[in-house]
Amino acid sequence: MKPIGPLMREHRLIERMVELLRKELGTVSHEKKANAEFLLAAIDFMRVYSDRTHYDKEDEILFKKLAEKSLSQEHRRIMNELTQEHVVARDIVKRLAEARLGFLSGRRDAIDDIQSCLEELVSFYPMHIEKEDKHFFYPCLDYLSQQEQDIMLEDMWEFDRKLIHEKYENVIKELEE
Repeated sequence: MKPIGPLMREHRLIERMVELLRKELGTVSHEKKANAEFLLAAIDFMRVYSDRTHYDKEDEILFKKLAEKSLSQEHRRIMNELTQEHVVARDIVKRLAEARLGFLSGRRDAIDDIQSCLEELVSFYPMHIEKEDKHFFYPCLDYLSQQEQDIMLEDMWEFDRKLIHEKYENVIKELEE
């Protein structure tokens, strides 16, 4: 398996969440109400799976190794764009979490903020995933030796193995405080 395999598999799960977000957006847009429990689960998914699990593997393993290579100007530009897009996605999810809390506390404009964030997410992710899957991942394998790819894949498995422990250690620390 190539190191882009797990990343592309993760994209398929993220796409499924985006479809659920799209459905929630329909409800928010037409009925001006939100499902706070769904939003909580979606925010957790985006923070833990999309951000911490997926983006961190890209940023800290794939992109970090590629940054050492003599990438073409186009590939370096795309990698920089992707890194910046990760920052943008994190910000949208942060704003969605804040809007959800506002909605729960009765803030009148919170539903508009939720709608705006959902619109941004369902617009952002398909474009971002397509850029990675179709314009970046495969060409970038040419910059990596088979040995580098194998090591990268092992690093990704190790990253995943440790992640669940990290998540729940943080949950316990928060509860203890």
